[in-house]
Amino acid sequence: MTLRDVTLRDGLQLTGKVLPTERKVQIARQLLSLGVPELEIGSMARPDLVPPMANTLDLVARLTPAELERCWVWVATPRHVARAAEAGVRNFQYCFSVSDAHNKANIGRTTEDSLAAMPEAVRLASEAGGRIQLCLATAFTCPFDGPVDPARVLAIATDPRAEGSADIVVADTLGQAHPGQVGALIGAVAATGHWGTPQRRIVFHGHDTWGMGVANSLAALAAGAAVVDGSLGGLGGCPFAPGASGNTSSEDLLFATRPEWFTPSVLSDLAGISEELLTELGEPNRSRTIEGARSEAEAFEWVIAANS
Repeated sequence: MTLRDVTLRDGLQLTGKVLPTERKVQIARQLLSLGVPELEIGSMARPDLVPPMANTLDLVARLTPAELERCWVWVATPRHVARAAEAGVRNFQYCFSVSDAHNKANIGRTTEDSLAAMPEAVRLASEAGGRIQLCLATAFTCPFDGPVDPARVLAIATDPRAEGSADIVVADTLGQAHPGQVGALIGAVAATGHWGTPQRRIVFHGHDTWGMGVANSLAALAAGAAVVDGSLGGLGGCPFAPGASGNTSSEDLLFATRPEWFTPSVLSDLAGISEELLTELGEPNRSRTIEGARSEAEAFEWVIAANS
């Protein structure tokens, strides 16, 4: 299992606060040094609409090429790809919604318009020597239109215009899906033969609005996903999706899946980073793992000492 921590993009975008570039650099480097495999560090969304993303390219300029190899930036148009590539980005998450209503609210165009523009986005990413993901928001439910037909997700996943993308991201944008739904859709995406290989991964992006974030992520992994998204303390949500709340907690995902690099010492360090950031933002910590780690059950190796 690979964790992609999305704190610096999807985590921050709903807070309304702009973290200074230097602070973002610090957080990115702290997470990478702890062993977090991949990060989502920002967005090319209009800064007047999503102010916390305004300094994304400043952050990119401060990171090394080696660090940027493990970092993704959200894009929604070929122009976004071109601007980000010029700044040094090499991993692009090309995102649009399966639901037309949400795509219009979030990006200002129809789903078909976004899909039609994808070959140009793929070309620009390839010319820059980079990778691009197909990211499908509202893959389960739409805040305006309700349930999304899985057949619509599969039609986009197998559309020839998506060829050339490295991965597919299937997003439970509202956090309303349940494990049975997630397992069925991820399994169906994997069964198309287009995805679910080491070269073309399936990524599950979940939210914890209804308390199913970890369970849904585990269901996705069991059905063929290779990567799951999370944010520190469950921070975040989509500003253009009424009813969406925080992401699935990175700490909870790591505690549930136990990758080799995740040790009690790493959890302690991660808790410090998470708690400092959330206090700074005035946001609650929604991680049950951090809550448990701060308990008095000292015989359990994952409990963090009171003076840590």
